[in-house]
Amino acid sequence: MTTKKIVKTKIQQLVAEYTDYVTHCYRTIHANPELSFEEYQTSAFVCAELDRMGIEYKSGIAGTGILGIIKGKNPDKKIIALRADMDALPICEAVDVAWKSKNENVMHACGHDAHTACLLGAAQILNAIRPDFEGTVLLIFQPGEEKAPGGARLMLEAGVFDEYKPELILAQHVSVDYPTGTMGFRSGKIMASADEIHVKVHGKGGHGALPHLVNDTVLATAQTLVSLQQVKSRLCHPLTPMVLTFGKLIAAGAQNVIPYEVQLSGTFRTMDEAWREKAKQHIQRIITETTAAHGCTAEINIPDGYPCVVNDEQITSQAQSFAADWVGEKQVVELEMRMTSEDFAFFTQQYPATFYRFGVKGEKNRNTGGLHSADFVIDENALSIGFGGMAWLAYRFLNL
Repeated sequence: MTTKKIVKTKIQQLVAEYTDYVTHCYRTIHANPELSFEEYQTSAFVCAELDRMGIEYKSGIAGTGILGIIKGKNPDKKIIALRADMDALPICEAVDVAWKSKNENVMHACGHDAHTACLLGAAQILNAIRPDFEGTVLLIFQPGEEKAPGGARLMLEAGVFDEYKPELILAQHVSVDYPTGTMGFRSGKIMASADEIHVKVHGKGGHGALPHLVNDTVLATAQTLVSLQQVKSRLCHPLTPMVLTFGKLIAAGAQNVIPYEVQLSGTFRTMDEAWREKAKQHIQRIITETTAAHGCTAEINIPDGYPCVVNDEQITSQAQSFAADWVGEKQVVELEMRMTSEDFAFFTQQYPATFYRFGVKGEKNRNTGGLHSADFVIDENALSIGFGGMAWLAYRFLNL
Protein backbone atom coordinates (compact mmCIF):
# COMPACT_ATOMS: atom_id res chain seq x y z
CA MET A 1 0.00 0.00 0.00
CA THR A 2 1.36 3.45 -0.96
CA THR A 3 1.95 6.21 1.58
CA LYS A 4 -0.95 8.25 0.16
CA LYS A 5 -3.34 5.31 0.57
CA ILE A 6 -2.15 4.76 4.13
CA VAL A 7 -2.68 8.42 5.01
CA LYS A 8 -6.05 8.47 3.24
CA THR A 9 -7.19 5.53 5.35
CA LYS A 10 -5.93 7.31 8.45
CA ILE A 11 -7.84 10.49 7.56
CA GLN A 12 -11.00 8.48 6.89
CA GLN A 13 -10.68 6.90 10.33
CA LEU A 14 -10.15 10.32 11.91
CA VAL A 15 -13.21 11.69 10.11
CA ALA A 16 -15.31 8.96 11.67
CA GLU A 17 -13.75 9.68 15.06
CA TYR A 18 -14.21 13.46 14.91
CA THR A 19 -17.61 13.79 13.22
CA ASP A 20 -19.45 14.13 16.54
CA TYR A 21 -16.94 16.78 17.59
CA VAL A 22 -17.45 18.82 14.42
CA THR A 23 -21.23 18.49 14.75
CA HIS A 24 -20.94 19.80 18.31
CA CYS A 25 -18.87 22.76 17.09
CA TYR A 26 -21.38 23.47 14.33
CA ARG A 27 -24.35 23.43 16.68
CA THR A 28 -22.59 25.55 19.30
CA ILE A 29 -21.64 28.21 16.76
CA HIS A 30 -25.07 28.08 15.09
CA ALA A 31 -26.82 28.66 18.41
CA ASN A 32 -24.64 31.68 19.18
CA PRO A 33 -24.41 33.69 15.93
CA GLU A 34 -22.70 37.06 15.82
CA LEU A 35 -22.80 39.79 13.19
CA SER A 36 -19.86 40.89 11.06
CA PHE A 37 -16.89 42.19 13.07
CA GLU A 38 -18.70 41.31 16.31
CA GLU A 39 -17.60 37.65 16.42
CA TYR A 40 -16.14 37.90 19.93
CA GLN A 41 -17.74 34.77 21.38
CA THR A 42 -17.09 32.77 18.21
CA SER A 43 -13.45 33.88 18.16
CA ALA A 44 -13.05 32.95 21.83
CA PHE A 45 -14.59 29.53 21.11
CA VAL A 46 -12.16 28.90 18.25
CA CYS A 47 -9.18 29.99 20.36
CA ALA A 48 -10.26 27.66 23.17
CA GLU A 49 -10.48 24.74 20.74
CA LEU A 50 -7.05 25.51 19.27
CA ASP A 51 -5.66 25.69 22.80
CA ARG A 52 -7.20 22.29 23.55
CA MET A 53 -5.60 20.83 20.41
CA GLY A 54 -2.24 22.38 21.27
CA ILE A 55 -2.17 24.36 18.01
CA GLU A 56 -0.19 27.58 17.87
CA TYR A 57 -2.20 30.66 16.82
CA LYS A 58 -2.36 34.43 16.68
CA SER A 59 -5.62 36.16 17.57
CA GLY A 60 -7.03 39.67 17.38
CA ILE A 61 -6.17 40.07 13.68
CA ALA A 62 -8.48 42.72 12.19
CA GLY A 63 -10.44 42.55 15.43
CA THR A 64 -11.65 38.98 15.87
CA GLY A 65 -9.60 37.17 13.21
CA ILE A 66 -7.35 34.22 14.06
CA LEU A 67 -4.41 32.58 12.29
CA GLY A 68 -3.68 29.03 13.39
CA ILE A 69 -0.34 27.38 12.53
CA ILE A 70 0.22 23.63 12.16
CA LYS A 71 3.80 22.63 11.41
CA GLY A 72 4.66 19.26 9.96
CA LYS A 73 8.11 17.91 9.19
CA ASN A 74 10.41 20.44 7.52
CA PRO A 75 7.87 23.26 8.11
CA ASP A 76 9.52 25.71 5.71
CA LYS A 77 9.28 23.39 2.71
CA LYS A 78 5.79 24.49 1.71
CA ILE A 79 3.12 26.69 3.27
CA ILE A 80 -0.57 26.50 2.40
CA ALA A 81 -3.59 28.20 3.97
CA LEU A 82 -7.17 27.12 4.66
CA ARG A 83 -9.83 29.75 5.26
CA ALA A 84 -13.24 29.83 6.99
CA ASP A 85 -15.50 32.81 7.72
CA MET A 86 -17.22 33.24 11.09
CA ASP A 87 -19.93 35.93 10.85
CA ALA A 88 -23.72 35.61 10.73
CA LEU A 89 -26.53 37.70 9.24
CA PRO A 90 -29.26 40.01 10.64
CA ILE A 91 -32.04 37.48 10.03
CA CYS A 92 -34.60 36.03 12.46
CA GLU A 93 -34.32 32.24 12.23
CA ALA A 94 -37.47 30.34 11.25
CA VAL A 95 -36.04 26.81 11.61
CA ASP A 96 -37.15 25.00 14.76
CA VAL A 97 -34.14 22.94 15.85
CA ALA A 98 -32.67 22.34 19.29
CA TRP A 99 -29.62 24.43 18.36
CA LYS A 100 -31.68 27.34 17.01
CA SER A 101 -30.18 30.81 17.31
CA LYS A 102 -30.29 32.26 20.83
CA ASN A 103 -29.62 35.77 19.53
CA GLU A 104 -32.72 37.60 18.37
CA ASN A 105 -32.66 38.64 14.72
CA VAL A 106 -29.21 37.12 14.15
CA MET A 107 -28.78 33.84 12.28
CA HIS A 108 -26.17 31.74 10.54
CA ALA A 109 -28.07 31.73 7.24
CA CYS A 110 -25.04 31.38 4.97
CA GLY A 111 -23.25 28.37 6.43
CA HIS A 112 -20.36 30.18 8.09
CA ASP A 113 -21.02 28.11 11.21
CA ALA A 114 -20.39 24.99 9.14
CA HIS A 115 -17.29 26.54 7.57
CA THR A 116 -15.76 27.34 10.97
CA ALA A 117 -16.68 23.95 12.41
CA CYS A 118 -15.19 22.18 9.39
CA LEU A 119 -11.95 24.11 9.63
CA LEU A 120 -11.70 23.13 13.30
CA GLY A 121 -12.28 19.51 12.27
CA ALA A 122 -9.68 19.72 9.52
CA ALA A 123 -7.27 21.25 12.04
CA GLN A 124 -7.88 18.33 14.39
CA ILE A 125 -7.04 15.86 11.63
CA LEU A 126 -4.00 17.72 10.29
CA ASN A 127 -2.64 18.17 13.79
CA ALA A 128 -2.95 14.41 14.30
CA ILE A 129 -1.12 13.53 11.07
CA ARG A 130 1.72 16.06 11.32
CA PRO A 131 4.33 13.28 11.04
CA ASP A 132 2.84 12.38 7.64
CA PHE A 133 3.43 15.67 5.83
CA GLU A 134 6.14 18.24 5.24
CA GLY A 135 5.34 21.92 5.41
CA THR A 136 3.01 24.21 7.32
CA VAL A 137 -0.75 24.65 7.27
CA LEU A 138 -2.21 28.06 8.13
CA LEU A 139 -5.77 28.18 9.49
CA ILE A 140 -7.54 31.47 8.69
CA PHE A 141 -10.61 32.11 10.83
CA GLN A 142 -11.92 35.29 9.25
CA PRO A 143 -14.40 37.89 10.50
CA GLY A 144 -16.79 40.05 8.52
CA GLU A 145 -17.28 38.33 5.18
CA GLU A 146 -20.83 39.67 4.93
CA LYS A 147 -19.98 43.34 5.42
CA ALA A 148 -17.78 45.75 3.47
CA PRO A 149 -14.88 46.40 3.48
CA GLY A 150 -14.62 42.66 4.22
CA GLY A 151 -12.63 40.77 6.83
CA ALA A 152 -10.34 39.25 4.20
CA ARG A 153 -9.21 42.69 3.08
CA LEU A 154 -8.71 43.85 6.66
CA MET A 155 -6.74 40.73 7.65
CA LEU A 156 -4.44 41.22 4.66
CA GLU A 157 -3.97 44.89 5.55
CA ALA A 158 -3.23 43.85 9.15
CA GLY A 159 -0.37 41.67 7.92
CA VAL A 160 -1.87 38.24 8.50
CA PHE A 161 0.83 36.72 6.28
CA ASP A 162 3.77 38.89 7.34
CA GLU A 163 5.54 35.92 8.98
CA TYR A 164 4.13 32.99 7.03
CA LYS A 165 3.46 33.50 3.32
CA PRO A 166 1.28 30.78 1.75
CA GLU A 167 1.90 29.36 -1.69
CA LEU A 168 -1.83 28.78 -2.11
CA ILE A 169 -5.10 29.29 -0.25
CA LEU A 170 -8.19 27.06 -0.18
CA ALA A 171 -11.70 28.04 0.92
CA GLN A 172 -14.95 26.13 0.84
CA HIS A 173 -18.62 27.09 1.02
CA VAL A 174 -21.80 25.12 1.62
CA SER A 175 -24.28 24.78 -1.24
CA VAL A 176 -27.91 23.68 -1.10
CA ASP A 177 -27.86 23.44 -4.91
CA TYR A 178 -25.91 20.17 -4.70
CA PRO A 179 -26.56 16.99 -2.72
CA THR A 180 -24.61 15.89 0.32
CA GLY A 181 -21.49 14.02 -0.74
CA THR A 182 -20.61 16.27 -3.67
CA MET A 183 -17.81 18.78 -4.10
CA GLY A 184 -17.86 21.45 -6.82
CA PHE A 185 -15.09 23.38 -8.60
CA ARG A 186 -14.63 25.92 -11.38
CA SER A 187 -11.48 27.56 -12.76
CA GLY A 188 -11.21 31.26 -13.52
CA LYS A 189 -13.86 33.80 -12.62
CA ILE A 190 -16.45 32.20 -10.42
CA MET A 191 -18.13 35.01 -8.46
CA ALA A 192 -18.90 38.63 -9.25
CA SER A 193 -17.55 41.84 -7.85
CA ALA A 194 -19.94 43.67 -5.52
CA ASP A 195 -20.26 47.38 -4.76
CA GLU A 196 -22.85 49.02 -2.54
CA ILE A 197 -24.61 52.15 -3.76
CA HIS A 198 -26.05 54.57 -1.19
CA VAL A 199 -27.88 57.71 -2.30
CA LYS A 200 -29.64 60.54 -0.47
CA VAL A 201 -31.81 62.72 -2.68
CA HIS A 202 -32.30 66.19 -1.21
CA GLY A 203 -34.88 68.80 -2.14
CA LYS A 204 -37.34 71.32 -0.75
CA GLY A 205 -40.13 69.25 0.78
CA GLY A 206 -43.64 70.34 1.62
CA HIS A 207 -47.34 69.72 1.22
CA GLY A 208 -48.31 67.04 -1.26
CA ALA A 209 -51.19 69.18 -2.48
CA LEU A 210 -48.81 72.00 -3.45
CA PRO A 211 -46.18 70.24 -5.61
CA HIS A 212 -45.46 73.43 -7.56
CA LEU A 213 -43.93 74.95 -4.42
CA VAL A 214 -41.53 72.09 -3.65
CA ASN A 215 -38.98 69.79 -5.30
CA ASP A 216 -40.49 66.34 -5.56
CA THR A 217 -37.74 64.15 -4.10
CA VAL A 218 -39.89 61.02 -4.45
CA LEU A 219 -40.50 61.59 -8.15
CA ALA A 220 -36.82 62.43 -8.66
CA THR A 221 -35.82 59.20 -6.97
CA ALA A 222 -38.34 57.14 -8.90
CA GLN A 223 -37.11 58.56 -12.20
CA THR A 224 -33.52 57.96 -11.13
CA LEU A 225 -34.32 54.29 -10.48
CA VAL A 226 -35.77 53.93 -13.97
CA SER A 227 -32.94 55.86 -15.63
CA LEU A 228 -30.28 53.75 -13.95
CA GLN A 229 -31.50 50.65 -15.77
CA GLN A 230 -29.92 52.00 -18.97
CA VAL A 231 -26.53 51.21 -17.42
CA LYS A 232 -27.33 47.56 -18.00
CA SER A 233 -29.57 47.80 -21.06
CA ARG A 234 -27.69 50.42 -23.12
CA LEU A 235 -24.25 51.19 -21.69
CA CYS A 236 -23.03 47.69 -20.78
CA HIS A 237 -21.71 45.30 -23.45
CA PRO A 238 -24.50 42.76 -24.04
CA LEU A 239 -22.16 39.84 -23.27
CA THR A 240 -20.82 41.28 -19.99
CA PRO A 241 -22.53 39.81 -16.91
CA MET A 242 -23.97 42.60 -14.75
CA VAL A 243 -26.63 43.12 -12.09
CA LEU A 244 -27.87 46.47 -10.77
CA THR A 245 -30.47 46.02 -8.05
CA PHE A 246 -31.95 48.51 -5.59
CA GLY A 247 -33.54 46.86 -2.59
CA LYS A 248 -33.99 49.81 -0.26
CA LEU A 249 -36.00 53.01 -0.79
CA ILE A 250 -37.08 55.16 2.14
CA ALA A 251 -39.31 58.20 1.69
CA ALA A 252 -40.24 58.76 5.32
CA GLY A 253 -43.27 60.91 6.05
CA ALA A 254 -46.98 60.78 5.34
CA GLN A 255 -49.12 60.14 2.29
CA ASN A 256 -49.61 63.87 1.73
CA VAL A 257 -46.06 65.04 2.49
CA ILE A 258 -43.19 65.33 0.02
CA PRO A 259 -40.10 64.68 2.15
CA TYR A 260 -36.95 66.76 2.14
CA GLU A 261 -34.88 63.59 1.76
CA VAL A 262 -35.29 60.20 0.14
CA GLN A 263 -32.81 57.35 0.71
CA LEU A 264 -31.96 54.79 -1.94
CA SER A 265 -29.57 51.84 -1.62
CA GLY A 266 -28.61 49.06 -3.96
CA THR A 267 -25.94 46.69 -5.21
CA PHE A 268 -23.92 46.63 -8.42
CA ARG A 269 -22.23 43.41 -9.57
CA THR A 270 -20.23 42.40 -12.61
CA MET A 271 -17.61 39.93 -13.83
CA ASP A 272 -15.50 42.57 -15.57
CA GLU A 273 -13.20 44.74 -13.44
CA ALA A 274 -12.62 47.32 -16.21
CA TRP A 275 -16.36 47.71 -16.76
CA ARG A 276 -16.85 47.86 -13.00
CA GLU A 277 -15.00 51.18 -12.79
CA LYS A 278 -16.67 52.64 -15.89
CA ALA A 279 -20.12 51.59 -14.71
CA LYS A 280 -19.69 53.31 -11.36
CA GLN A 281 -18.91 56.54 -13.20
CA HIS A 282 -22.07 56.14 -15.30
CA ILE A 283 -24.12 55.42 -12.18
CA GLN A 284 -22.91 58.57 -10.44
CA ARG A 285 -23.49 60.70 -13.56
CA ILE A 286 -27.03 59.45 -14.12
CA ILE A 287 -27.98 59.96 -10.48
CA THR A 288 -26.58 63.49 -10.43
CA GLU A 289 -28.12 64.57 -13.73
CA THR A 290 -31.54 62.96 -13.19
CA THR A 291 -32.04 64.41 -9.73
CA ALA A 292 -30.85 67.81 -10.97
CA ALA A 293 -33.47 67.72 -13.70
CA HIS A 294 -36.06 67.60 -10.92
CA GLY A 295 -34.50 70.48 -9.01
CA CYS A 296 -32.92 68.16 -6.44
CA THR A 297 -29.41 67.27 -5.40
CA ALA A 298 -27.90 63.86 -4.67
CA GLU A 299 -25.45 62.73 -2.04
CA ILE A 300 -23.80 59.61 -3.46
CA ASN A 301 -21.62 57.06 -1.67
CA ILE A 302 -20.20 54.06 -3.53
CA PRO A 303 -17.51 52.60 -1.25
CA ASP A 304 -14.99 50.13 -2.63
CA GLY A 305 -16.56 46.69 -2.43
CA TYR A 306 -15.37 43.20 -3.30
CA PRO A 307 -13.57 42.32 -6.54
CA CYS A 308 -14.34 39.19 -8.58
CA VAL A 309 -13.36 35.81 -7.16
CA VAL A 310 -10.87 34.29 -9.60
CA ASN A 311 -9.80 30.69 -9.08
CA ASP A 312 -6.28 29.79 -10.16
CA GLU A 313 -6.53 27.33 -13.03
CA GLN A 314 -3.75 24.97 -11.93
CA ILE A 315 -4.67 24.96 -8.23
CA THR A 316 -8.33 24.38 -9.06
CA SER A 317 -7.55 21.55 -11.47
CA GLN A 318 -5.37 19.85 -8.87
CA ALA A 319 -7.97 20.34 -6.13
CA GLN A 320 -10.64 18.85 -8.37
CA SER A 321 -8.46 15.80 -9.01
CA PHE A 322 -7.76 15.37 -5.29
CA ALA A 323 -11.48 15.71 -4.52
CA ALA A 324 -12.23 12.93 -7.02
CA ASP A 325 -9.86 10.71 -5.03
CA TRP A 326 -11.80 11.56 -1.89
CA VAL A 327 -15.48 11.42 -2.90
CA GLY A 328 -15.31 9.74 -6.31
CA GLU A 329 -15.31 11.27 -9.79
CA LYS A 330 -19.10 11.15 -10.12
CA GLN A 331 -19.44 13.21 -6.94
CA VAL A 332 -17.31 16.07 -8.27
CA VAL A 333 -19.34 18.67 -10.18
CA GLU A 334 -18.55 21.68 -12.35
CA LEU A 335 -19.83 24.85 -10.71
CA GLU A 336 -21.63 27.61 -12.58
CA MET A 337 -20.56 31.24 -12.34
CA ARG A 338 -22.61 33.18 -9.80
CA MET A 339 -23.43 36.86 -9.45
CA THR A 340 -23.12 36.52 -5.69
CA SER A 341 -19.89 37.80 -4.20
CA GLU A 342 -17.27 36.83 -1.63
CA ASP A 343 -14.49 38.78 0.04
CA PHE A 344 -12.27 35.74 -0.48
CA ALA A 345 -11.68 37.61 -3.72
CA PHE A 346 -9.08 39.74 -1.94
CA PHE A 347 -7.06 36.59 -1.22
CA THR A 348 -7.35 35.45 -4.84
CA GLN A 349 -5.92 38.80 -5.99
CA GLN A 350 -2.68 38.22 -4.10
CA TYR A 351 -2.24 34.43 -3.89
CA PRO A 352 -2.98 31.38 -6.07
CA ALA A 353 -6.26 30.12 -4.65
CA THR A 354 -9.42 28.18 -5.22
CA PHE A 355 -12.89 28.65 -3.79
CA TYR A 356 -14.97 25.48 -3.98
CA ARG A 357 -18.30 24.25 -2.65
CA PHE A 358 -19.59 21.12 -0.93
CA GLY A 359 -23.20 20.01 -1.15
CA VAL A 360 -25.39 20.17 1.96
CA LYS A 361 -28.78 19.16 0.51
CA GLY A 362 -30.02 15.90 2.01
CA GLU A 363 -33.23 14.10 2.82
CA LYS A 364 -33.70 15.79 6.21
CA ASN A 365 -33.37 19.31 4.82
CA ARG A 366 -34.93 18.72 1.40
CA ASN A 367 -37.24 21.73 1.92
CA THR A 368 -34.52 24.10 3.07
CA GLY A 369 -34.55 27.68 1.93
CA GLY A 370 -31.62 29.17 0.05
CA LEU A 371 -28.65 31.03 1.43
CA HIS A 372 -29.55 34.19 3.36
CA SER A 373 -33.09 32.98 4.03
CA ALA A 374 -34.73 32.51 7.44
CA ASP A 375 -35.48 28.83 6.74
CA PHE A 376 -31.98 27.87 5.62
CA VAL A 377 -30.63 24.68 7.21
CA ILE A 378 -27.89 22.23 6.23
CA ASP A 379 -27.78 18.46 6.22
CA GLU A 380 -25.38 17.74 9.08
CA ASN A 381 -24.26 14.57 7.32
CA ALA A 382 -22.41 16.87 4.91
CA LEU A 383 -20.04 18.05 7.65
CA SER A 384 -17.89 14.93 7.26
CA ILE A 385 -17.32 15.82 3.61
CA GLY A 386 -16.58 19.39 4.59
CA PHE A 387 -13.88 18.81 7.15
CA GLY A 388 -12.58 15.50 5.81
CA GLY A 389 -12.34 16.84 2.28
CA MET A 390 -10.51 19.96 3.38
CA ALA A 391 -7.99 17.94 5.39
CA TRP A 392 -7.44 15.59 2.43
CA LEU A 393 -6.92 18.48 -0.01
CA ALA A 394 -4.44 20.11 2.37
CA TYR A 395 -2.49 16.86 2.73
CA ARG A 396 -2.37 16.30 -1.03
CA PHE A 397 -1.19 19.84 -1.77
CA LEU A 398 1.56 19.47 0.82
CA ASN A 399 2.68 16.22 -0.78
CA LEU A 400 2.70 17.05 -4.47
